[in-house]
Amino acid sequence: MKLASGYEDRKARLEMISLMDVMFLILVFFIYSIFSMSVHRGIKVNLPSATGVQEKGELTLVTLTAENILYLNKRPMKMDDLVPLAAGLWKDKKLPVMISADQKAELGIGIELLSKLKKSGVERVAFQVEEKQKN
Repeated sequence: MKLASGYEDRKARLEMISLMDVMFLILVFFIYSIFSMSVHRGIKVNLPSATGVQEKGELTLVTLTAENILYLNKRPMKMDDLVPLAAGLWKDKKLPVMISADQKAELGIGIELLSKLKKSGVERVAFQVEEKQKN
């Protein structure tokens, strides 16, 4: 005796929910892989050694090279143009300003830059340092 269960007439189908789960997991894996492989490709400077606090989140990066050339977020510019732009970013988005200065850069230019940024209203500005090596 042959019983009809109703499954004989059904056609094969592809379950989309499990396929979407797999695709989501692959997407998450690739996103995390990309973040772990990202490398800072900024302007090369030899930072001074000191202890400091790590700044988290988005920030405005001002670079002072050994040749005393100033960059704002990798774009070269003069100090008179750089300070208002950095202050504008602070006022609009509250992005802290990080000064990445080479050890061989003139101290006077770094201090003048810091003073002008503070005077223009930037409340969070600091120098970037390299962590001291423990002996």
